[in-house]
Amino acid sequence: MSDEKAEYELIEHTADVAVKAYGRDLNEIFAHMALGMFNVMTDTSTVKSLGEYKVDVDSADLEGLLVDWLSELLYLFDTQEVFLREFDVSIEGNKLTASVRGEKLDRERHPLKSDVKAATYHMLEINEEEGYAVVLLDI
Repeated sequence: MSDEKAEYELIEHTADVAVKAYGRDLNEIFAHMALGMFNVMTDTSTVKSLGEYKVDVDSADLEGLLVDWLSELLYLFDTQEVFLREFDVSIEGNKLTASVRGEKLDRERHPLKSDVKAATYHMLEINEEEGYAVVLLDI
């Protein structure tokens, strides 16, 4: 068994779900958070990396950047009907650029587990020194 930390874990919270994502740096934490969010929605192991999308987010602070990042990915899901599974994230200050990959929603191969409405500021925590972040998702 590997002593490597998991990429993320799901934490049940009344009617919502929180994602606790881990990583060696902010880029990895944000990428794992996105993967965790999409795994709340469907089993991402069934999603192929067929289409690529560019995402640019700029926020006033790091907490806002995380919420805005996840919100932008939900916007992509809602408008383009794509499930995403690969996230190459680059953060400089309060600016994030990313290349994300996934494929169009196929209800037969991608059954919807939960409908994520939003990433929230409730319970939001980013701990860069310990290598994790927590976000509560409104489902």
